[in-house]
Amino acid sequence: MRDTDNMEAEMEYDDGEEEPSFSDPEDFVDDISDQELLGDVLRDKPQEADGIDSVVVVDNVPQVGPDRLEKLKNVIQKIFSKFGKITNDFYPVADGKTKGYIFLEYSAPSHAQEAVKNADGYKLDKQHTFRVNLFTDFDKYMSISDEWEAPEKQPFKDFGNLRHWMEDSDCRDQYSVIYDSGERTGIFANDVKEPIEVEERAMILLLFLYVVTFSPLMDTKDDPQAIIIWDVLTGQKKRGFHCESSAHWPIFKWSPDGKFFARMTQDTLSIYETPSMGLLDKKSLKINGIKDFSWSPGDNIIAFWVPEDKDIPARVTLMQLPSRNEIRVRNLFNVVDCKLHWQKNGDYLCVKVDRTPKGTQGVVTNFEIFRMREKQVPVDVVEMKEGIIAFAWEPNGSKFAVLHGESPRINVSFYHVKNNGKIDLIKMFDKQQANSIFWSPQGQFLVLAGLRSMNGALAFVDTSDCTMMNIAEHYMASDVEWDPTGRYVVTSVSWWSHKVDNAFWLWTFQGRLLQKNNKERFCQLLWRPRPPSLLTQEQIKLIKKDLKKYSKIFEQKDRLSQSKASKELVDKRRTMMEDYRKYRERAMDMYNEQRPLRLELRGGVDTDELDSNVDDWEEETIEFFINEEIIPIGDLVLPWHYMPKTVFTSSHRRKTFCFLRFSKRRTCTLVYENGTTVVCILLHSDYLILNAQQGNKV
Repeated sequence: MRDTDNMEAEMEYDDGEEEPSFSDPEDFVDDISDQELLGDVLRDKPQEADGIDSVVVVDNVPQVGPDRLEKLKNVIQKIFSKFGKITNDFYPVADGKTKGYIFLEYSAPSHAQEAVKNADGYKLDKQHTFRVNLFTDFDKYMSISDEWEAPEKQPFKDFGNLRHWMEDSDCRDQYSVIYDSGERTGIFANDVKEPIEVEERAMILLLFLYVVTFSPLMDTKDDPQAIIIWDVLTGQKKRGFHCESSAHWPIFKWSPDGKFFARMTQDTLSIYETPSMGLLDKKSLKINGIKDFSWSPGDNIIAFWVPEDKDIPARVTLMQLPSRNEIRVRNLFNVVDCKLHWQKNGDYLCVKVDRTPKGTQGVVTNFEIFRMREKQVPVDVVEMKEGIIAFAWEPNGSKFAVLHGESPRINVSFYHVKNNGKIDLIKMFDKQQANSIFWSPQGQFLVLAGLRSMNGALAFVDTSDCTMMNIAEHYMASDVEWDPTGRYVVTSVSWWSHKVDNAFWLWTFQGRLLQKNNKERFCQLLWRPRPPSLLTQEQIKLIKKDLKKYSKIFEQKDRLSQSKASKELVDKRRTMMEDYRKYRERAMDMYNEQRPLRLELRGGVDTDELDSNVDDWEEETIEFFINEEIIPIGDLVLPWHYMPKTVFTSSHRRKTFCFLRFSKRRTCTLVYENGTTVVCILLHSDYLILNAQQGNKV
């Protein structure tokens, strides 16, 4: 009511004042369209439609009779209902069978468009792959003119060189750094002197083709929601799965080419195809007791192992996909556990087998080495009787390293898988402080690291001749990351592991420390991967052959870089000196300007000249005796490792001084004050014996 009264009061006019008119003049022309005034409202105005925008046509549907029609409808309903509510369907029939195409009507046109986008190309089985189109597209294609018209030329949109960073003249790789508790991410170019920031953002999102999510909430039998695979580009749910147990993560493991993914449940191995997300050959593999499986990183081959069952031995099986052919089966006995370790290129598979041989109480470890590139996949065995701490393959080679033993007697052994069917022990280092092995991506070099509980002990090893290049430490280090070239390696202390001393250090592959970079609440560093080289193997061999020629060019460039750094330092110092000179000139000008004021304050006495008349000074020398020590030089014996570079002695009370000069060649020179020189030779390894008088030889 109060607001109404105020409005009425505002509408009252003073006596005699004419009420304003809001009518348009007679000659007014309204030139503003409804679209300009009410564009946002008109856009939401319901459009007249005949319903065909919500209809899709599905081709390549199985042709079935009346006895199987209901089952087909259930399958179609299950596949297409995930895109929206289906209000009507029509299955054309001829000669007692469906014609192989159907019509589905959705409740909204957007649902129909979603079905076309995601179901087109869906593989129902080996003979039937759906082709899905909008019904309205048929009218569009039927009305295409018979006369061809050249399409309008579209302007070129330049996305830039997406691999511009590989054209860096100094061949600097890049890495990302997550810090500030994960709130900020920076991209840096690796430089020997200091990192060069390329870009920094509050958040950087990573893009994948598919993403898998897990929800602990209960789902229904008909609508699995525990595990969902999403299409990242469209945000569309590709498929949902039930989850019997979340103890093993990741639930799915993907093939190297992304065409297949697999999951393991009790006594079952299920392999799915992309992009249809359907089971390979419409059925899972029944494998009683399956414990673990792993994809080869180089081929579509799955390795899995099954434990012993009564009189049936344990076995490791290699299966080729999609044919499901078993290319190798290896039976094992007295098995406690198995671990699968693939070499990076898939050339070798190591199965670490923990066994309890009959008649013994301890556990023995066998390394079953499968040679994947040879006929019938032969297997070699290496046996170790100590506990295994870590195992790692050389990425681009045929060597592997093993940490074994117990602290404080941890040993590392290096093995070489030779072409003649033998595996040789190359070298063993004992008493190592390490619990992890990190190979260089290019092979040959590795870092033995004692992470976390071992306080960051580091050992840099060259496996070509098995030399320990350097031993160092990064206290409380939690991670080790090699750069793609194998020239540099980073050790770091992550805020996710420790809340103090968060930083990353840059080392050369030889173990020389280059940088210590502290970042507030540093979390993680990852190197930017390099795409596969475009060079052929012959070209790479030629480059290695001419490496000395290229090395000279790189060494010259390094010297130029160092001289450039020296020049920058000289320029910096020269600038500082010039700044100081200018400052001194300003100070002298101020000093001279204040001279009359100083004279006035000091009664006319020019104190500036008091310390400048050096000629009027008088010099007086005072000598007094402090102490005298007499050291006879006869039969003087000095331990060699305690000798200073210069030793002063005196010749009795005549105060003629001499001193000894020692050299690296185990000789010394005895020089007297009067210029006489005596050369002394070291007679024994530990002592220098002096028994000399002036002018005599030792």
